[in-house]
Amino acid sequence: MLTLDLNDSRPLHEQVAGAIRRAIGEGSYRPGDRLPPARDLAGALGINPNTVLRALRDLRDEGLLEFRRGRGVSVAGRADGRALLAQRARDLLEEAKKHGYSRDDLITILEELT
Repeated sequence: MLTLDLNDSRPLHEQVAGAIRRAIGEGSYRPGDRLPPARDLAGALGINPNTVLRALRDLRDEGLLEFRRGRGVSVAGRADGRALLAQRARDLLEEAKKHGYSRDDLITILEELT
């Protein structure tokens, strides 16, 4: 099940999109799988259905989801490695900001690891 961090500074629709993107990238949702209706997801997460719809539209625009009339929302394809890494990098950047580190500080840390 998807979860949100209400202490996260990112907008809720971005958090929802990130959680779904990760679930697809990690194989929890596979190509062709249908997602629960937006109202059900919103109810489970305790947020407005329009917030979930915005996240789903963003993922549709990325090519990860398909909207089909009468059939709901399904996974169009598996998130490629780059999409999953980009989401994890966004998460890492947010975590770094919480600890007072800038983007450049994070880049320096990453360079030191290689």
